[in-house]
Amino acid sequence: MSEIDYKRRQLLLAGGAFLGASLVPGMVSASPYKSVNVRQNPRQISLCNIHTREELDSEYFDGEFYLKEELRKINHICRDFRRNEVAKMDRRLFDAITEIQSELGHKGQVRIISGYRSPATNKALQKTGGVAKKSFHMKGQAIDFNLEGVSLSRIRNAALELRLGGVGYYPRSGFVHIDTGPVRRWNG
Repeated sequence: MSEIDYKRRQLLLAGGAFLGASLVPGMVSASPYKSVNVRQNPRQISLCNIHTREELDSEYFDGEFYLKEELRKINHICRDFRRNEVAKMDRRLFDAITEIQSELGHKGQVRIISGYRSPATNKALQKTGGVAKKSFHMKGQAIDFNLEGVSLSRIRNAALELRLGGVGYYPRSGFVHIDTGPVRRWNG
């Protein structure tokens, strides 16, 4: 078998494995940030919403499955507190945050500034400026946060290394924005 045929066969097998794994709901064959593993470490996160003062310690991924009840609790703490509206948050955000914490050696709370934002809230906030008209917050695909005791520049740099999506740096406002949209960066 030629080297080209061998490489083509490897590519087809890898593609088939990826497709098969993506068809099994709730099961994960690999983190989007690390090399492929059959079984992963559980993921825990400690959250505090700075506006509602609610706190949550959660193991939302048990090493094989995302835990629906824990994700529901995370969605609740990340809700639009202004309108008390809950939306499904993109779990890749929390995978990214736990990866950032791991890279930085941070074991404390993730302080949420903004998670889900309803279209009505987003429109109202546009009047004060600095809020995107088609914000990923309205899709549950963005979160603004900081990590107590960690400089925002270190958080931003760790987030940029993940190449998950957008990374906004807001040192005057005290947070870093990450989203699961296209890979890009900006300063606020």
